[in-house]
Amino acid sequence: MYNKKLIVVTGGAGFIGSHLCERLVKDGHKVISLDNYFTGSRDNHVAGVDYRDGHTKDIEKHVPETPDLIYHLGEYSRVEISLSEPALVWDLNKDGTFGVVEFWRKKKSKLVYAGSSTKFGDGGLGRVQTPYAWTKASNTELVQNYGRWYGLPYAITYFYNAYGPRERPASDYGTLIETFRRQRAAGDPLTVVAPGTQKRNFTHVDDIVEGLVLVGERGEGDEFGLGAAESYPVLEVAKMFGGPIQMLPERQGNRMDSALDTTKAQALGWVPRHTLKEYIAAA
Repeated sequence: MYNKKLIVVTGGAGFIGSHLCERLVKDGHKVISLDNYFTGSRDNHVAGVDYRDGHTKDIEKHVPETPDLIYHLGEYSRVEISLSEPALVWDLNKDGTFGVVEFWRKKKSKLVYAGSSTKFGDGGLGRVQTPYAWTKASNTELVQNYGRWYGLPYAITYFYNAYGPRERPASDYGTLIETFRRQRAAGDPLTVVAPGTQKRNFTHVDDIVEGLVLVGERGEGDEFGLGAAESYPVLEVAKMFGGPIQMLPERQGNRMDSALDTTKAQALGWVPRHTLKEYIAAA
């Protein structure tokens, strides 16, 4: 067992962040969550975590302590809708993340940044298709540069379509698998954005968290992809749930595929242990 640490998790009341906080506390660490509850929820609080309510651009005010490790998950995280609210995306993903990297520079902790797999979509074009994708891609470069400029330890991870307990339900900021699950439970048609052939690597949140822990312990540098090997067209996933399907019009920014490379994560011992088909069957 590695040494116990003081760890800050931005977005610690969110879907993935709450699972990460839960795991870190279980491992015996002291954990501080900083969340502005834009998409996070107090329903996601877990025992043993020190929750602080605030914007990441004000992290120095909310976290006067010097952590050993910072997990930066607390950013705006939806794709297509980001086209309609670029100012909000800038506030959360540029102003907020600048606050975090400045905090990192001053505290000299290790930073694990949650990048976005949209950066690799559609042959690399995905990184500029939406304000969300561009801010996330450019923030990976910001983290890399701060690491180089100031000699700071960091690692950058990329999540591929996380699903599992505490996933956000159907809404403008909802995620696909929980949306389908709730639509099926309500007897409603499953809504699939055309053309339906867009592929995703759906990855269980427990596998994402296992990867984050390993990267936090031993990962250095960029390109820690955390994604299930299998990719499925969205329409095929809807058919796995069963029931009627309603096709919705195409949306700008909806990438068709994404490149997955888990080589560096696997070198740390990461292996995804859950499958989407099993989850849907049990949902």
